[in-house]
Amino acid sequence: MRRAVLGGTFDPPHLAHLVLAEAAYRQLGISVVEFIPTGNPWWKSSPSPSAAHHRLEMVKRAAAGVPYWTVNDCEVRRKGASYMVDTLQTFVPTDEIYLVLGADAAMGIRSWMRWQEVVERARLVVAARPGTDLAKVEEAVGHAPAWLQIPRLDISSEQIRRLCRSGQSIRFLVPEPVLEYIRENRLYG
Repeated sequence: MRRAVLGGTFDPPHLAHLVLAEAAYRQLGISVVEFIPTGNPWWKSSPSPSAAHHRLEMVKRAAAGVPYWTVNDCEVRRKGASYMVDTLQTFVPTDEIYLVLGADAAMGIRSWMRWQEVVERARLVVAARPGTDLAKVEEAVGHAPAWLQIPRLDISSEQIRRLCRSGQSIRFLVPEPVLEYIRENRLYG
């Protein structure tokens, strides 16, 4: 099976995440796109603003209704820090794994735990927004990754949380079911 893995804190998941997932599916001929919310991100010095169970539920709601999108809770269930190298070991060895990253994450991949194993186990796929310096990304990852062409969407989870705290609308930045969940659970307010 050809599987695209899209990991992240998803705090909250937003439309740019979904555009990226759809681009991976369409451009790579993937069988399934697997969203993997991080349990305890190793790279964050403080906990995520939302508890893992909230982030997991928001991703489930964001992915609902798309038959080739699935949500994997392995990192949320894992005790301790979440590392992609451990997550990749949970997949069937015969699966073709495509690890989908933004250019910023790809630039920092050498800081990941056992990053060489990550790039051996999964084919790196990097979202190339307009203005991405492809040569710098290739230098950072040590080889030429596959590239996804995506439109520039200036949406970030941090921006969405900031808008929520200031009482501004986040409609059209997150899927409607995620917006409802944020309101129901009074997240980010």
